Amino acid sequence: MSDLPSPTHKPAPDKAGFVIAFGLAILALVVGWDAWRLSSVAAHSSVGPAAFPILIAVGLGILAVANAVEAMKGVEEERPHDEIMPMAWVLAGLLGQIALLPFLGFSIATGWLFAATAKGFGRGPVWAHFLVGTILCFLIYVIFARGLQLSLPAGPLEKLI
Repeated sequence: MSDLPSPTHKPAPDKAGFVIAFGLAILALVVGWDAWRLSSVAAHSSVGPAAFPILIAVGLGILAVANAVEAMKGVEEERPHDEIMPMAWVLAGLLGQIALLPFLGFSIATGWLFAATAKGFGRGPVWAHFLVGTILCFLIYVIFARGLQLSLPAGPLEKLI
């Protein structure tokens, strides 16, 4: 018997992790640059408009470095495959809300987002979630638009009140 150590298999660096780290670094730079431009705006207190964007840029930078370090360690096991249909439902909900807001208002457009997201998470039927979502969003509209005097897009349903 030999006491020689067996050769260890070192996993290859994670390319996807490097892409995510690079994206986070770019986002940190953009937010930091924008915060730097905001620092010239006159502030009425010691904490100016650039304070929180700077914190966010630093946090994104830390996340970028942490992702790069993890990516260098490599991937030891295969990642699970993504399911396309749930992501497609959520994306359809977001795009539908953006398209419907100017025409149908906050309640109906956000009701669609609610229903499509519920379908993406495996809940059905879409029509029932659309109905529940529209009613909930109408209540939210009433609270925000009437109670707090905030401006939300009004559609045919909102114009009833």
